[in-house]
Amino acid sequence: MFHIILFEPEIPPNTGNIMRLANNVGCRLSLVKPLGFELTDTRLKRAGLDYRDWVDVQIFESLSDALLGKDMTRVFAFSTKGTRNFTEVKYQVGDTLLFGPETRGLPQAVRDQFVANVVRIPMRKDSRSLNLGNAVAIALYEAWRQTGFANSI
Repeated sequence: MFHIILFEPEIPPNTGNIMRLANNVGCRLSLVKPLGFELTDTRLKRAGLDYRDWVDVQIFESLSDALLGKDMTRVFAFSTKGTRNFTEVKYQVGDTLLFGPETRGLPQAVRDQFVANVVRIPMRKDSRSLNLGNAVAIALYEAWRQTGFANSI
């Protein structure tokens, strides 16, 4: 299906919610260190319920480790700094959706690796950003919709 990468996530409930989302859509989830929490954090467990045991979550020391073997042309980096609307992408099964930390977003050095594929989710001009869990849900469901909701009920 799809692969979600959270680069240096900071807020446990967001990651817990994304774990639950990944399980329900059938995605792999990768977390890139440093994490702003421990996987045993009760807030992570509360938000993710028991989905932590069901979802394919991998922890990586670096983004390059998380991207090993990936088709770099099919990695989409989500950022408020993107100039291309995320709905303009023609998603394919196997694509990677990359999101940055909640308080600072993807660093310039990371965005520079994906110049042609830095995309944004539209919002009002006077808004700063969306909640990470909401942004992942919006992006993932658009990608899944475009692929015909493969393996859904």
